Amino acid sequence: MQLTGTRTRRNKSRPEGLAEKIYLQLKDDIFNFRLLPGDRFSENDIAERMDVSRTPVRQALFRLEREGYVDVFFRSGWQVRPFDFDYFEQLYDLRIVLELEAVKRLCALPLGELPPAFGELKAFWIDQPQLEDGQAVSRYDEAFHMALVAAAGNPEMARIHADLTEKIRIIRRLDFTKDARVNATYQEHANILHAIMQQQTQEAQRQLHDHIAVSKAEVRKITLHMLHQARPDSESRT
Repeated sequence: MQLTGTRTRRNKSRPEGLAEKIYLQLKDDIFNFRLLPGDRFSENDIAERMDVSRTPVRQALFRLEREGYVDVFFRSGWQVRPFDFDYFEQLYDLRIVLELEAVKRLCALPLGELPPAFGELKAFWIDQPQLEDGQAVSRYDEAFHMALVAAAGNPEMARIHADLTEKIRIIRRLDFTKDARVNATYQEHANILHAIMQQQTQEAQRQLHDHIAVSKAEVRKITLHMLHQARPDSESRT
């Protein structure tokens, strides 16, 4: 196990502020495979490395547990939750259902009645120069799909979609570690937007489905590769 970041001084922040900082640091460690799936650690391990008390550490860890990133074991500490690809497949399936329905509703609207957010998507993905930073594109990609669902006008559908977006972020962001995928994302998003503007429901849904399917396959392959590379080093970090 390896934790990084600036050491937090004791008693210099309120407990809730410390807990937030620790939560963000641990989540970043998990997302960047510094803490690997299956790694075990104790609250004392975290507290000593970050130079804080156990109370904000415990608060941060229980928040990560609620979000599905770690598990707690009675008398044996904590563990980064192992990857369950079947679980991620289920989340991707739900994501596809919600986004296909959103696209269907958007295609039913005349071009002049599309919400303002749609014009912002067009400006970024079609009209403006392409970004080169994969991590930045990853954030904009996530916002693109959330905006599509929100634009469909069903707040509850948007809330559920936002929740599952958070759950798959840990692997989805890996899709933007290769330049080819960044370029493809721009083109695929443009194709989806053009089809919606032309009210071509089946084409828009096909483009969206294929876009997500390719991304899902790519992140699975990259995740397995990164875990294979990182795992040998982890034996000296536990």
